[in-house]
Amino acid sequence: MGKILGMGIQNYGSLKNIKMGKLLSDTSNEEFGNMVAIIGQSGNGKSTLADAFGFLSDCLSTDVETACDANNRGGYDQLLSQGSQEAIHFEIYYRETSNTRPITYELTIDKDDAGRPYVKEERLRQHRMGHKSGRPLSFLYLKEGRGYAFEGDDGGMDDDCGIDRGEKKDVRLADLRKLGVVTLGAMKQYSRIEKFLNFLQSWYLCYFTPDAARQVQTVVSSPYLNRTGSNLNNVAQYMYRENPKAFKKVLEEIKSKIPNIERIEPLKLPNGQMVLEFWQKGFAKPFFSQRMSDGTLKLFAYYLLLNERNPRQLVFVEEPENGLYHKYLGKLAEEMDKNVGTGYAKQVFVTTHSPFFVNALQPKQVWVLEKDSQGFSTIKRASDYRFVNDLVEEGVCLGDLWYDTYFG
Repeated sequence: MGKILGMGIQNYGSLKNIKMGKLLSDTSNEEFGNMVAIIGQSGNGKSTLADAFGFLSDCLSTDVETACDANNRGGYDQLLSQGSQEAIHFEIYYRETSNTRPITYELTIDKDDAGRPYVKEERLRQHRMGHKSGRPLSFLYLKEGRGYAFEGDDGGMDDDCGIDRGEKKDVRLADLRKLGVVTLGAMKQYSRIEKFLNFLQSWYLCYFTPDAARQVQTVVSSPYLNRTGSNLNNVAQYMYRENPKAFKKVLEEIKSKIPNIERIEPLKLPNGQMVLEFWQKGFAKPFFSQRMSDGTLKLFAYYLLLNERNPRQLVFVEEPENGLYHKYLGKLAEEMDKNVGTGYAKQVFVTTHSPFFVNALQPKQVWVLEKDSQGFSTIKRASDYRFVNDLVEEGVCLGDLWYDTYFG
């Protein structure tokens, strides 16, 4: 359980200083909903924003230096906003359930004297139980790898007066390139850090590529799609066997979008490899996934993703419209919005160029990236543009307004 209520990013490429949703440092904005779409012209920062989520995920699974070099990022100097003299900084405002107190996570990544990226500062903050006002207490604080952490579900350090409440433990990390939440989150006594780490590790960044999905795989039990979708066949086989009701639902969705598809079945070959058979009307023999179109494979992957039995808590999909027929996109957006619901079980972020996708959404769900006079990205909700809410209430579709340049 859990979702992001807001996010701030400083000095990460074109994202010199953007704030989305509600933050501890800026409570003026409304918090994120469960469906968050990011739009804007090419070059305005959508891919950079998606990569920022991927960068955080890579920092968790490896370390900050490796993350700076991964996925063609080119190292810390290439990531840092041009002309910036300050470090890369992230702020995440998170809540586990509607009954729990929000948590603020702050991470600063800088270069050391040898020019290598490291974790300069890391902090987790939360209000005390029964206290909704006042400054929250820091229950994890590390600077240059040294600091403290508080055990249990309550307590922390009052940063204003220096008074601590609860079970405080001094911390000194041996590796300044690894996140403190990863090290301490593995220890049961730091229960709040553990829960937050579990939330971060549940993120799924979708870099689905049809060519990867066409690979023939050895049979492995795979309940979840990997980043590229190269295990698509095994995930389909897992759902087909373990959750046939959900698989049938996926098939019905595919059939409603692509009428010539009659059924999809996993097939285990004698050599232990797994392929998918696509049975089409008018043909006596099935086609394997290697012969199917990009759009068919992408649509199948998205509906598998939406019907996971134990869903990942945050899913980020970049430009789902690529390779898909435009009439599928509005329905896909509706299905995503319906799938995430209104609780704390799942949250979806999507970047898109498609007005057809945006037509299915409300102004509060859509964020618009633009460029300022210095070439850095700015962002605000579609609902903050003049006349947008009024026109949508009168029945005009949001994507049509965007297409006609009423905003963005």
